[in-house]
Amino acid sequence: MMLSVQDLRVAFARERGAPVEVVHGISFDLEKGETLGIVGESGSGKSVLSLATMGLLPRTARTSGKILLEGEDILTLPEKRMCALRGRKIGMIFQEPMTALNPAMRVGDQIAEGLILHKGLSKSAARAEALRLLNMVQIPRASERIDSFPHEMSGGQRQRVGIAIALALQPELLIADEPTTALDVTVQAEVLDILDDLVTDLGISLILISHDLGVIGRIADRTLVMYRGDPIEQGETARVLRAPSHDYTRKLISAMPRRVRNSLQGVQHG
Repeated sequence: MMLSVQDLRVAFARERGAPVEVVHGISFDLEKGETLGIVGESGSGKSVLSLATMGLLPRTARTSGKILLEGEDILTLPEKRMCALRGRKIGMIFQEPMTALNPAMRVGDQIAEGLILHKGLSKSAARAEALRLLNMVQIPRASERIDSFPHEMSGGQRQRVGIAIALALQPELLIADEPTTALDVTVQAEVLDILDDLVTDLGISLILISHDLGVIGRIADRTLVMYRGDPIEQGETARVLRAPSHDYTRKLISAMPRRVRNSLQGVQHG
Protein backbone atom coordinates (compact mmCIF):
# COMPACT_ATOMS: atom_id res chain seq x y z
CA MET A 1 0.00 0.00 0.00
CA MET A 2 1.47 3.34 -1.04
CA LEU A 3 -0.70 5.55 1.17
CA SER A 4 -3.28 4.84 3.86
CA VAL A 5 -5.14 7.72 5.51
CA GLN A 6 -7.01 6.60 8.61
CA ASP A 7 -9.59 8.77 10.40
CA LEU A 8 -7.68 11.98 9.69
CA ARG A 9 -8.93 15.04 11.53
CA VAL A 10 -7.44 18.51 11.22
CA ALA A 11 -8.33 21.47 13.43
CA PHE A 12 -6.92 24.99 13.64
CA ALA A 13 -6.28 26.75 16.93
CA ARG A 14 -7.78 30.19 17.56
CA GLU A 15 -6.71 32.98 19.86
CA ARG A 16 -9.98 32.57 21.71
CA GLY A 17 -12.23 29.58 21.96
CA ALA A 18 -11.86 25.94 21.03
CA PRO A 19 -9.99 24.86 17.87
CA VAL A 20 -12.06 24.71 14.69
CA GLU A 21 -12.06 21.29 13.01
CA VAL A 22 -12.01 21.56 9.21
CA VAL A 23 -11.39 17.92 8.20
CA HIS A 24 -13.59 15.32 9.86
CA GLY A 25 -12.48 11.69 9.86
CA ILE A 26 -11.17 11.16 6.31
CA SER A 27 -10.04 7.62 5.44
CA PHE A 28 -8.83 6.16 2.15
CA ASP A 29 -6.19 3.84 0.70
CA LEU A 30 -4.10 4.42 -2.40
CA GLU A 31 -2.29 1.61 -4.19
CA LYS A 32 0.86 1.96 -6.26
CA GLY A 33 0.08 3.06 -9.80
CA GLU A 34 -3.44 4.18 -8.87
CA THR A 35 -5.10 7.59 -9.28
CA LEU A 36 -7.44 8.90 -6.59
CA GLY A 37 -9.57 11.92 -7.41
CA ILE A 38 -10.63 14.16 -4.53
CA VAL A 39 -13.47 16.50 -5.47
CA GLY A 40 -15.46 19.15 -3.66
CA GLU A 41 -16.23 22.84 -3.73
CA SER A 42 -13.99 25.52 -2.22
CA GLY A 43 -13.76 25.13 1.55
CA SER A 44 -14.40 21.39 1.52
CA GLY A 45 -10.96 20.59 2.99
CA LYS A 46 -9.27 19.21 -0.12
CA SER A 47 -6.16 21.37 0.05
CA VAL A 48 -5.86 20.95 3.83
CA LEU A 49 -5.82 17.21 3.25
CA SER A 50 -3.05 17.55 0.66
CA LEU A 51 -0.96 19.81 2.89
CA ALA A 52 -1.34 17.34 5.77
CA THR A 53 -0.03 14.58 3.50
CA MET A 54 2.98 16.75 2.60
CA GLY A 55 3.58 17.69 6.24
CA LEU A 56 3.10 21.35 5.35
CA LEU A 57 0.28 22.37 7.69
CA PRO A 58 0.90 25.56 9.69
CA ARG A 59 1.85 25.38 13.35
CA THR A 60 -1.68 26.31 14.37
CA ALA A 61 -2.98 23.01 12.96
CA ARG A 62 -3.84 20.10 15.24
CA THR A 63 -4.09 16.64 13.71
CA SER A 64 -5.24 13.20 14.78
CA GLY A 65 -5.52 9.87 13.02
CA LYS A 66 -2.82 8.45 10.75
CA ILE A 67 -1.27 9.15 7.35
CA LEU A 68 0.76 6.05 6.54
CA LEU A 69 3.22 6.40 3.65
CA GLU A 70 4.35 2.84 2.97
CA GLY A 71 3.65 2.12 6.64
CA GLU A 72 5.41 5.22 8.06
CA ASP A 73 3.11 7.65 9.87
CA ILE A 74 3.78 11.13 8.46
CA LEU A 75 1.99 12.82 11.35
CA THR A 76 4.58 11.56 13.85
CA LEU A 77 7.73 12.35 11.87
CA PRO A 78 10.19 15.12 12.76
CA GLU A 79 10.68 17.90 10.21
CA LYS A 80 14.13 16.60 9.22
CA ARG A 81 12.63 13.27 8.17
CA MET A 82 9.78 15.00 6.31
CA CYS A 83 12.31 17.11 4.39
CA ALA A 84 13.93 13.87 3.24
CA LEU A 85 10.56 12.52 2.05
CA ARG A 86 9.40 15.64 0.21
CA GLY A 87 10.46 15.49 -3.39
CA ARG A 88 11.99 12.03 -3.12
CA LYS A 89 8.89 10.14 -1.94
CA ILE A 90 6.14 12.73 -2.33
CA GLY A 91 5.96 15.41 -5.00
CA MET A 92 3.38 18.16 -5.29
CA ILE A 93 2.05 20.22 -8.17
CA PHE A 94 0.63 23.44 -6.82
CA GLN A 95 -2.53 25.17 -7.98
CA GLU A 96 -1.08 28.36 -9.45
CA PRO A 97 2.26 27.90 -11.23
CA MET A 98 2.91 31.64 -11.54
CA THR A 99 3.10 31.95 -7.76
CA ALA A 100 4.70 28.53 -7.21
CA LEU A 101 7.58 29.30 -9.59
CA ASN A 102 10.37 31.75 -8.77
CA PRO A 103 9.87 34.69 -11.18
CA ALA A 104 13.57 35.64 -11.00
CA MET A 105 14.94 32.21 -11.99
CA ARG A 106 15.02 30.58 -15.40
CA VAL A 107 12.79 27.51 -15.47
CA GLY A 108 15.67 25.16 -16.27
CA ASP A 109 17.53 26.34 -13.18
CA GLN A 110 14.43 25.79 -11.04
CA ILE A 111 14.16 22.20 -12.21
CA ALA A 112 17.90 21.62 -11.81
CA GLU A 113 18.07 23.10 -8.30
CA GLY A 114 16.62 20.07 -6.54
CA LEU A 115 18.75 17.69 -8.61
CA ILE A 116 21.92 19.51 -7.54
CA LEU A 117 20.93 19.80 -3.86
CA HIS A 118 19.41 16.38 -3.29
CA LYS A 119 21.04 14.14 -5.90
CA GLY A 120 24.46 15.78 -6.06
CA LEU A 121 24.39 16.18 -9.83
CA SER A 122 26.79 18.57 -11.51
CA LYS A 123 25.32 21.68 -13.11
CA SER A 124 25.73 20.24 -16.60
CA ALA A 125 24.16 16.90 -15.65
CA ALA A 126 21.30 18.64 -13.86
CA ARG A 127 20.68 20.83 -16.90
CA ALA A 128 20.59 17.77 -19.15
CA GLU A 129 18.07 16.11 -16.82
CA ALA A 130 16.01 19.31 -16.70
CA LEU A 131 15.87 19.29 -20.50
CA ARG A 132 14.79 15.64 -20.50
CA LEU A 133 11.99 16.47 -18.04
CA LEU A 134 10.83 19.42 -20.12
CA ASN A 135 10.60 17.11 -23.12
CA MET A 136 8.76 14.54 -21.01
CA VAL A 137 6.06 17.07 -20.10
CA GLN A 138 5.85 18.11 -23.76
CA ILE A 139 7.20 21.67 -23.64
CA PRO A 140 7.53 22.80 -27.28
CA ARG A 141 11.10 23.65 -28.28
CA ALA A 142 12.32 22.59 -24.86
CA SER A 143 15.97 23.28 -25.69
CA GLU A 144 15.04 26.95 -26.22
CA ARG A 145 12.50 27.32 -23.40
CA ILE A 146 14.83 25.90 -20.75
CA ASP A 147 16.33 29.39 -20.37
CA SER A 148 12.98 31.19 -20.25
CA PHE A 149 11.63 33.00 -17.21
CA PRO A 150 8.14 31.99 -15.99
CA HIS A 151 6.53 35.24 -17.24
CA GLU A 152 7.73 34.43 -20.76
CA MET A 153 5.67 31.24 -20.85
CA SER A 154 1.95 30.55 -21.15
CA GLY A 155 -0.11 29.28 -18.24
CA GLY A 156 -0.14 25.76 -19.65
CA GLN A 157 3.62 25.77 -20.15
CA ARG A 158 4.20 27.03 -16.59
CA GLN A 159 2.02 24.22 -15.27
CA ARG A 160 4.10 21.72 -17.23
CA VAL A 161 7.24 23.20 -15.67
CA GLY A 162 5.61 22.69 -12.27
CA ILE A 163 5.02 19.04 -13.15
CA ALA A 164 8.65 18.70 -14.26
CA ILE A 165 9.88 20.13 -10.94
CA ALA A 166 7.63 17.74 -9.01
CA LEU A 167 8.98 14.79 -11.02
CA ALA A 168 12.66 15.75 -10.84
CA LEU A 169 13.47 13.61 -7.79
CA GLN A 170 11.32 10.72 -9.06
CA PRO A 171 8.69 10.62 -6.28
CA GLU A 172 6.50 7.57 -5.85
CA LEU A 173 3.46 9.64 -4.86
CA LEU A 174 2.39 12.79 -6.70
CA ILE A 175 -0.22 15.22 -5.38
CA ALA A 176 -1.75 17.55 -7.97
CA ASP A 177 -3.75 20.33 -6.31
CA GLU A 178 -6.12 21.88 -8.86
CA PRO A 179 -3.50 21.52 -11.63
CA THR A 180 -5.86 22.69 -14.40
CA THR A 181 -7.42 25.74 -12.75
CA ALA A 182 -7.39 28.83 -15.00
CA LEU A 183 -6.32 26.80 -18.05
CA ASP A 184 -8.46 26.71 -21.17
CA VAL A 185 -10.22 23.46 -22.04
CA THR A 186 -7.69 22.32 -24.65
CA VAL A 187 -4.66 22.91 -22.44
CA GLN A 188 -6.51 21.38 -19.48
CA ALA A 189 -7.01 18.16 -21.44
CA GLU A 190 -3.33 18.11 -22.44
CA VAL A 191 -2.16 18.50 -18.82
CA LEU A 192 -4.49 15.72 -17.66
CA ASP A 193 -3.24 13.43 -20.43
CA ILE A 194 0.35 14.10 -19.32
CA LEU A 195 -0.51 13.19 -15.71
CA ASP A 196 -2.32 10.05 -16.82
CA ASP A 197 0.64 8.99 -18.97
CA LEU A 198 3.02 9.54 -16.04
CA VAL A 199 0.99 7.20 -13.85
CA THR A 200 0.97 4.56 -16.58
CA ASP A 201 4.59 4.93 -17.71
CA LEU A 202 6.30 5.55 -14.35
CA GLY A 203 3.98 3.57 -12.09
CA ILE A 204 3.57 6.43 -9.64
CA SER A 205 0.51 6.95 -7.45
CA LEU A 206 -1.46 10.15 -8.08
CA ILE A 207 -3.85 12.18 -5.94
CA LEU A 208 -5.73 14.57 -8.22
CA ILE A 209 -7.58 17.35 -6.38
CA SER A 210 -10.25 19.38 -8.13
CA HIS A 211 -13.58 21.13 -7.70
CA ASP A 212 -14.57 19.78 -11.13
CA LEU A 213 -15.95 16.25 -11.47
CA GLY A 214 -15.32 16.47 -15.21
CA VAL A 215 -11.57 16.74 -14.52
CA ILE A 216 -11.66 13.90 -12.01
CA GLY A 217 -13.69 11.71 -14.34
CA ARG A 218 -11.08 11.83 -17.09
CA ILE A 219 -8.29 9.96 -15.30
CA ALA A 220 -9.17 8.94 -11.71
CA ASP A 221 -9.59 5.25 -10.88
CA ARG A 222 -11.42 6.06 -7.66
CA THR A 223 -13.09 9.21 -6.38
CA LEU A 224 -13.54 10.71 -2.91
CA VAL A 225 -16.21 13.40 -2.63
CA MET A 226 -15.79 15.92 0.20
CA TYR A 227 -18.17 18.53 1.60
CA ARG A 228 -17.31 20.89 4.46
CA GLY A 229 -14.55 18.59 5.65
CA ASP A 230 -16.68 15.44 5.57
CA PRO A 231 -16.17 12.40 3.33
CA ILE A 232 -19.51 12.31 1.50
CA GLU A 233 -18.91 9.25 -0.65
CA GLN A 234 -16.09 7.19 -2.07
CA GLY A 235 -15.80 4.51 -4.70
CA GLU A 236 -14.75 3.61 -8.21
CA THR A 237 -15.04 6.68 -10.40
CA ALA A 238 -17.29 4.97 -12.94
CA ARG A 239 -19.72 3.97 -10.18
CA VAL A 240 -19.71 7.43 -8.57
CA LEU A 241 -20.48 9.07 -11.91
CA ARG A 242 -23.13 6.61 -13.02
CA ALA A 243 -24.87 5.87 -9.73
CA PRO A 244 -23.95 8.43 -7.04
CA SER A 245 -25.25 7.48 -3.61
CA HIS A 246 -25.33 10.96 -2.07
CA ASP A 247 -27.49 13.90 -3.05
CA TYR A 248 -24.49 16.28 -2.96
CA THR A 249 -22.66 14.19 -5.57
CA ARG A 250 -25.76 14.16 -7.73
CA LYS A 251 -25.88 17.96 -7.54
CA LEU A 252 -22.21 18.21 -8.55
CA ILE A 253 -22.93 16.02 -11.57
CA SER A 254 -26.08 17.92 -12.53
CA ALA A 255 -24.13 21.22 -12.34
CA MET A 256 -21.82 20.11 -15.16
CA PRO A 257 -22.68 21.03 -18.77
CA ARG A 258 -24.83 18.34 -20.35
CA ARG A 259 -22.20 17.60 -22.99
CA VAL A 260 -19.57 16.91 -20.32
CA ARG A 261 -22.04 14.99 -18.16
CA ASN A 262 -23.03 12.71 -21.04
CA SER A 263 -19.41 12.06 -22.00
CA LEU A 264 -18.57 10.97 -18.44
CA GLN A 265 -21.40 8.45 -18.21
CA GLY A 266 -19.27 6.05 -20.23
CA VAL A 267 -16.13 6.54 -18.17
CA GLN A 268 -14.29 3.37 -17.25
CA HIS A 269 -11.10 3.15 -15.20
CA GLY A 270 -8.98 0.44 -13.68
